[in-house]
Amino acid sequence: MSYTQKQITDALKLVQYPGTDKDIMGLDMVRNIKIEGKKIGFDLVFQKSDDPNIVPLKKACVSAILKFVDREAEIKGNIKVKAMHVVEEPKVLPKVKNIIAVASGKGGVGKSTVSSNLAVALAKAGAKVGLIDADIYGPSVPLMFGAESARPNLVNVDGKDLIEPHEAYGVKMLSIGFFVDPAQATVWRGPMASNALKQMIEEGNWGELDYVLIDLPPGTSDIHLTLVQTVPVTGAIVVSTPQEVALADAVKGISMFEGPGVNVPVLGMVENMAWFTPAELPENKYYIFGKDGCKKLAEEKGIELLGQIPIVQSIREGGDSGKPAAVNEDSVVGMAFADLAAKLNAAVDARNQKSAPTERVKITR
Repeated sequence: MSYTQKQITDALKLVQYPGTDKDIMGLDMVRNIKIEGKKIGFDLVFQKSDDPNIVPLKKACVSAILKFVDREAEIKGNIKVKAMHVVEEPKVLPKVKNIIAVASGKGGVGKSTVSSNLAVALAKAGAKVGLIDADIYGPSVPLMFGAESARPNLVNVDGKDLIEPHEAYGVKMLSIGFFVDPAQATVWRGPMASNALKQMIEEGNWGELDYVLIDLPPGTSDIHLTLVQTVPVTGAIVVSTPQEVALADAVKGISMFEGPGVNVPVLGMVENMAWFTPAELPENKYYIFGKDGCKKLAEEKGIELLGQIPIVQSIREGGDSGKPAAVNEDSVVGMAFADLAAKLNAAVDARNQKSAPTERVKITR
């Protein structure tokens, strides 16, 4: 059985463009109708590529063909959307060269400590660095940088009000902790938290930077999806301790980024709390949480182990006093983070040379 073009056009005349009394045939939106047996195809032409009615109109066309022509007609997947004018989406963080997500499968593995000290180490190596504290429910970056009382101001840039990041130790930073009472719990639904993250990204006066590190909350959540939908993430690093229970959750974090719906390359793992070294016995190593757990997992997953960070008293003291341990380049910790920064630099360079830029995850409804 074959259909006539009149059957197709008559059916599509019943599809109105939302908000008007005009049908898509009268608006000359249907072109190049092709009929091959039961297969029906055509171009659906819009004025602009960002028309919000693209998806609902495609569905309405399919329904009209199946209802008024033949319910067995092969129409699904055969409507090609075209646009008279392609609207380019404005770039987010256009002057930032690399956006790095710092993630962990579970809490308590020192992800924020790694993010803060890595940012300082990159800055000390000469990079222009930004840090966004995306752990909306438990922001700790203000404390780690001694900036709990900081309250960023608005600045006018090219006619637009932007939030001026706080700067310390060569790192520009924004955190939800700058805008809420630290003594109060942040009780927000998912959309509120996601909007807060988008505002820090899109409305921060970041300027030209080599890196923006995004300190994500533990696990996988709306915040992670908001990030990859808002900006093209260059790559992710996953922080874990060598402990088996932490590694099991780290696997989930790796899978989330490398999954088909996200496609963000995992640049490597960072093993935090790799061993304990007492200050009085700097050559001794005590493997409290197990030995080389991240190293073995990285080998299994075919990703790089970017660094192993020991437990030393100065890391805890630096985090509590607001002076990240990486500031002291000659210390054991300072050298460990300097090495991590160098390896991240190399991993990012290699990724950018062999692969195309990551694309933002498209929102579909």
